[in-house]
Amino acid sequence: MLLPKRVKHRKQHRGRMTGRAMRGNRITHGDFGLVALEPAWITNRQIEAARIAMTRYIKRGGQVWIQIFPDKPITAKPAETRMGSGKGSPEYWVAVVKPGRVMFEMNGVTEEIAKEAMRLAGHKLPIKTRFVSKAQLEAEVAARENGVGGEA
Repeated sequence: MLLPKRVKHRKQHRGRMTGRAMRGNRITHGDFGLVALEPAWITNRQIEAARIAMTRYIKRGGQVWIQIFPDKPITAKPAETRMGSGKGSPEYWVAVVKPGRVMFEMNGVTEEIAKEAMRLAGHKLPIKTRFVSKAQLEAEVAARENGVGGEA
């Protein structure tokens, strides 16, 4: 399970997830990636479930990189507690994911195997996702930066 070793502040504001991912929107290590199409908080348990689904499908072949890290603490108060008396204690950790963010990368397998593994991983996540290859994503990012229409 992914979580920070230590943090400067134990509790954070919730914040807003506006706009597209400005960083982490390119494939850096692998040949294939899983891109988020919606904004969401992805919990450390969801990341782990997606990782297990992928690695079990590719069976010792290939390599998987997790490109998101749950560094935001989410607090919760105990059940049947009256309102007030401060903010609750940290319960779990989430990664803030915006549209266009590459969440997982894969290398060393064929495109068909990578596509199926990413599909299985996407079903473990609470958002819509899209499978991309490195060449396809680079072309889309370049088109978007040049002002030409491009989707993700």
